[in-house]
Amino acid sequence: MTYRQRLQLFLVSLACTGLLWPCSAQSADPQDAHWGFATDLGLWTGTTNNTTFALGFGLDYYMDPNFSFGGMALFTPVGDLTQIGVAGVAKYHLRLNSGFNLVPFAGIGILHADLNRGSGPTKIDRNDTSHFIPLGLSLEYQVGPKIAFSTTLMVNLHHITLSPPIPNDNTSIALLFGIRWGP
Repeated sequence: MTYRQRLQLFLVSLACTGLLWPCSAQSADPQDAHWGFATDLGLWTGTTNNTTFALGFGLDYYMDPNFSFGGMALFTPVGDLTQIGVAGVAKYHLRLNSGFNLVPFAGIGILHADLNRGSGPTKIDRNDTSHFIPLGLSLEYQVGPKIAFSTTLMVNLHHITLSPPIPNDNTSIALLFGIRWGP
């Protein structure tokens, strides 16, 4: 993926964020089902290119204030490695009295990795697509009735094979910091 394509992908992601924000900010009765939105940035470690910068997005449908399901996207927009992971995720929101929420989650989806490193005869240009199973825990702090700051630790199970000299990549870990809009 070229720099221009990565920039376009990033700009489209920002535009989607702006379009979805008003939808998630609508007030609703806590018993009514409605949508929430999440955005994160952080580090994705254990990838075929070591540690990379990562962006994450999530769109959740809240069945009630304690259970949600929806989509999650995690990708690396800069560097030699472009990884895009998309998964359907289920979350349980354990709301504590102190304003903190513990949110364990699990999901399943696909992960695509594209590695373009070097130039000339030693150039590496390989890609692979694999299953993607994100398992994690978020710690959220409510700063308002519908907004929370969060820290997420996620273990990702997958099987990326880019062939030698690049070793197979079976797991990775992401540490993300973000904002949640929702109940």
